[in-house]
Amino acid sequence: MALLEWIGERTGPSVHGQGVTLRPPRASDHTDWAALRLASRPYLTPWEPTWPEDDLSRAAFRRRLAIYGREMEQGTAWPLFAFADGHLVGAITLSNVRRGVAETGTLGYWIAQAHAGRGLATAAVRAMVDFAFSELRLHRVEAACLPANRASRRVLEKAGFEAEGRARAYLKINGAWADHLLFGRVNDSPVSTADTT
Repeated sequence: MALLEWIGERTGPSVHGQGVTLRPPRASDHTDWAALRLASRPYLTPWEPTWPEDDLSRAAFRRRLAIYGREMEQGTAWPLFAFADGHLVGAITLSNVRRGVAETGTLGYWIAQAHAGRGLATAAVRAMVDFAFSELRLHRVEAACLPANRASRRVLEKAGFEAEGRARAYLKINGAWADHLLFGRVNDSPVSTADTT
């Protein structure tokens, strides 16, 4: 239970962007998170790895929080939930954080169907990148999306990412290995769009 308690009301970063707040998930978020994911399942399925059968259960959510707690303690990942107007709208994760000669991390995110098209994904990405550069002092943030996912590609472009190429069979999405477009952003001219507290 210690790891679950670690993700408490005041633990972890709170990142504020334009119209969004990012913070670590809490056990009390399960009901809202599960309802949001279930309602958006047909919308998200084409772009995500296959969901485990028990993915939305409280037990699976507890396991998820334990993993998140370990990753944040180790500084290897920063999984945060995204809120707008006090409501959960999605999530964003900076994972695979590598130090030393790389100083980089990989970005992933999702926004619920009911909140898509409002600029919230772009705001969350900008806020997380600012956190990565200003607070974590990373040099580079990477991201990837399916070629057919025009909305995700547009989010990355609006957040200052540059297309860097295509990776064959990069990730297993919806049960099949899929090519991805690769994007990157380097911390050479950061524009602050987030406030971390």
